Order: sequence, then structure tokens, then C-alpha cells
Amino acid sequence: MSNAYLVNNARAWVKRKNGPDKVIRIVLDLESKDAELCYRLFTAYDEKPDYMGRILFDVQGFWIYDGDILIVAEQEQVAKFIINYVEVL
Repeated sequence: MSNAYLVNNARAWVKRKNGPDKVIRIVLDLESKDAELCYRLFTAYDEKPDYMGRILFDVQGFWIYDGDILIVAEQEQVAKFIINYVEVL
């Protein structure tokens, strides 16, 4: 798998079709044994963040969303953010 994926916690802006846009906190899950890479998703700025599911990547870079909150278009936005993430120095 490419090493260009997100390796730190980050926040991503997700444009939503049915509701206000949302900022999601993406947290790399180093303990997951379910996939090559796993990211847990939470609401970003809530005092008690809501869990929004997770995105798992296999060794070929294919991903799957494990959750029931994000629609497909939102899942794709988060996956693309993770795949294309570049750390700003």
C-alpha cells in the first residue's frame, strides 16, 4: 500500500446533500486488525464527539465504510481526503 495516506489525525470538510456541511475528525486506528489501514470518524468540534463509523483500506487501496451515518457521496469525500492527504509543513 502507498505510504501517502493520512498518518496523523486530521479534520475534513464534508459537503452534505441532506443537511448542513460537517467537519469530521479522522483518527488513524493503529489497533485495528480488520484492515491494512483503518480510520475512525467522529464529529470534529463537539464536546462529546459522536462516532460516525470507520473507513477501512485493504492492501490494494480499496476502501469500505463501516457505519450507517454517511451516505455514499460523503464516504467518497472522506476516502479521497485520506488518500490525497498531504501534510503542510
